[in-house]
Amino acid sequence: MSEHDEQPTPADPRDLLVERIIRAPRAAVWAAWADPATLSKWWVPAPAVCRVIELELSAGGSFRTEFSEDGAEFGPQITGCVLEVVPEQRLVWTTALVAGWRPAQQPFITAVIELEDHPDGTRYRATALHSDLAQRDMHLELGFHAGWGIVTEQLAALVEAA
Repeated sequence: MSEHDEQPTPADPRDLLVERIIRAPRAAVWAAWADPATLSKWWVPAPAVCRVIELELSAGGSFRTEFSEDGAEFGPQITGCVLEVVPEQRLVWTTALVAGWRPAQQPFITAVIELEDHPDGTRYRATALHSDLAQRDMHLELGFHAGWGIVTEQLAALVEAA
């Protein structure tokens, strides 16, 4: 069984959660989020390819990524706005807004990424907040646990190998 098969239940039933202990320091896990070149290495399930278009880690900053199944044609993945940044602890972004606090055309989730010290490294928690159960269920049908679980495993493999 992989580490993303059994996950804690989020406090709010509209939310989805992936949690894992990553055997690396918080600074390394944070750096994998904060550096666009590193983020692009793990942010989409392989063999798909990610391109980080913008990553402005400040409140109101842009978070835009694209993905490609074949590495040739890229399409939008995340177009969002950074809401909160506490280096090495917390990153919150949403697709309800775009850079500069502008409302988005098609809001979907707010993501809360939390990093905590753990005796074995870092407790990594990624929570996807949805407006209602229908949005949550749609995200489940899109493969939330498999997709977010895979990218969390890719993140762990990257920083644990360093």
